Amino acid sequence: MFKIKTGDLFGGLTAGIVALPLALAFGVQSGLGAAYGLYGAIFLGFFAALLGGTPSQISGPTGPMTVVTAALIAQLLAGGATFEEKAGVIVLTFVLAGVIQVAMGLMKLGSLIRFIPYPVVSGFMSGIGVIIILLQLFPAVGLPSPSSTVNVIKEFGNLFTSANLAALGLTAFTIAVIYLFPKITKKVPATLVALLAGTLLSLAFGEIPRIGDIPTGFPTFFGASLLAIDAKDIIFVLEMAVTLAALGSIDSLLTSVVADNVTKTQHNSNKELIGQGIGNAIGGLFAGLPGAGATMRTLVNIRAGGSGRLSGIIHSLVLLVVLLGAGRYASVIPNAVLAGILITVGIGILDYKGISHLRKVPLSDAVIMVAVLGLTVFVDLLVAVGIGMLLAVVLFMKKMSELTEASARIESVEQLQREAPWADENLPTDLADKVLVKHLDGPLFFGFSTRFQALANNMPNASFFIIRMEKVPYIDQSGLYALEETILGMERRNIHVLLTGLQNQPKEQLKRINVIPDLIPEANIFASFPECLAWVKDQFQNNHALAEKGGKIKN
Repeated sequence: MFKIKTGDLFGGLTAGIVALPLALAFGVQSGLGAAYGLYGAIFLGFFAALLGGTPSQISGPTGPMTVVTAALIAQLLAGGATFEEKAGVIVLTFVLAGVIQVAMGLMKLGSLIRFIPYPVVSGFMSGIGVIIILLQLFPAVGLPSPSSTVNVIKEFGNLFTSANLAALGLTAFTIAVIYLFPKITKKVPATLVALLAGTLLSLAFGEIPRIGDIPTGFPTFFGASLLAIDAKDIIFVLEMAVTLAALGSIDSLLTSVVADNVTKTQHNSNKELIGQGIGNAIGGLFAGLPGAGATMRTLVNIRAGGSGRLSGIIHSLVLLVVLLGAGRYASVIPNAVLAGILITVGIGILDYKGISHLRKVPLSDAVIMVAVLGLTVFVDLLVAVGIGMLLAVVLFMKKMSELTEASARIESVEQLQREAPWADENLPTDLADKVLVKHLDGPLFFGFSTRFQALANNMPNASFFIIRMEKVPYIDQSGLYALEETILGMERRNIHVLLTGLQNQPKEQLKRINVIPDLIPEANIFASFPECLAWVKDQFQNNHALAEKGGKIKN
């Protein structure tokens, strides 16, 4: 089925080695345990590679998905509840998240990723990076981490009063290796070197928190636990499943875009969502940590020569070998080493380009980015994206409305007459005080209405008012009514309105509310300005201000 390439073998092997410490670290951070990070990486990595739409992509637990999962687990296990008691809710949430992703792919929603504005993505990703860093501050000094970023801030003082200096030293050592080892060679993953070196070094220290026992052998199937769900948990499950599905989809497709840029290929967004969903749903049946396409692991795979689906499958099989026989060796890994690894992951996620340009980009974009970042860190990830999108839409409409309003702003006839003519305009001097021309440029949104209606009150001493609409591709309900009121005002003053260059959508909308032909007969609508001007000249030459053109012009 697959054509085996040497690059895919090396890419998959390298990606699997890099993924091992990350899967363990994310599993621990989630609150489920290191083994469940491995489960998720194995199942998702295999099925997303087999069925997804980005051949070079490596999938598994990621920072954003782990943050949401950790919040889910913390909420479910609050008050002393055990994993066994809440297994049904956890498993159903994971499985349903995967099913929702599959549905999103089948409904062709994958292509919508391109409509997410950059400030939203930037703020979201930087917020995720901040969350990961904050949640690892306590494990970095040998202490259990508070369950939320807010609690980290509240308990920040404990970092200095209860710190384990040996754990802090291991964290610093791990971070130093990750950043410095690539200067020696890039053939061996620095993350793996840091994991092995940090673990060996920790054996020389005394009591340091470690991962502990990792179950070996094939994971437990939790499908039967789905039957033990209480009805009261359904709403919570749906909310968290939608959050995980939306986040996993965004995370995966952003990584797909990165892979496209590096490999000069084109991924299939909807197929990718289906592959991700199937992987998360199957992994969820074993309580495997849900994940997404992982940018760093994908780039490692590509740089090692991986380009096809086989590389992702091999990455998954490498992790399976660890699970089936090498788990006992991973049990001695210190939490501080994993914290150091995750801190570098968080640092790598931060969007330094977006942050550095905050003062240079438009104020609206900067506001969106900062708002999304803050909401992501201190409120909720999905809420952050939702509010960010809402802000982006509202500010965009405001900007478009201001531009259109500026196009429509007329305070006097003299100002109207001073408007720069378009290229095809050649208005004779003898018509200058009898014919007024208004240029409209761009969609007519709601903000267009107030100023444009003021035209009706500032139009003395004119016989014809020509509205040029060649550059108006779209008109909404507010703009439609504003145009209608303007035309009515002109007609009450015996200023006859002519339209030129009317495009399909505006024309259809004007017909739907009977502005055409009740207020503007077809005879007063022209395909081009020269045609309209020729008709106006003819009226004056014949001394008939209300002449006929295929029918009587409406007064």
